[in-house]
Amino acid sequence: MEQTELAAAACRGDEQAFHILVSRQQRRLYGIAYSYLHHEQDALEAVQEAVCRAWIKCGKLKDPGAFIPWLIRILINCCVDEQKRKKRVTPLPDHADIRSNEMISDSKIDLERALDRMKPKYRHVLMLKYYEDMTLTEIARVLDRPEGTVKTWLHQGLKQLRGKMETGGELFHG
Repeated sequence: MEQTELAAAACRGDEQAFHILVSRQQRRLYGIAYSYLHHEQDALEAVQEAVCRAWIKCGKLKDPGAFIPWLIRILINCCVDEQKRKKRVTPLPDHADIRSNEMISDSKIDLERALDRMKPKYRHVLMLKYYEDMTLTEIARVLDRPEGTVKTWLHQGLKQLRGKMETGGELFHG
């Protein structure tokens, strides 16, 4: 069965079609969640929450052809909700704490911190483009924005990122 047919069936309440659709996307969904949350358990919980929300609201989806971008948008919203919740609950660990838990290069830590401090619209575009290798057309569908807007956000996001990072990969503190 084709993806659009599966989505239409899922939106009519077909659990098996919904399961097939979600199963085909599980690696991609996990990858997106992990790129936002940087923690395996949090990423798995975000995917689970997104799938539950999608199942509950699936019947209201007007265009079954947009099922996958819609599901990814729900996942991104779940990840953003989790990031907000974590910021309220626990303070950000300092640089030494991060390194004691994992061996991560300084430049990767700096990049993740710079991305975390960007406006969400720029961060979403950059993460979907460079972490998930999505095309601008796919990103536009996921974010429900015109492709021209996505191109502008990508350009502006890269410009901001360059401004936050020095050429050596360290944060610019000036």
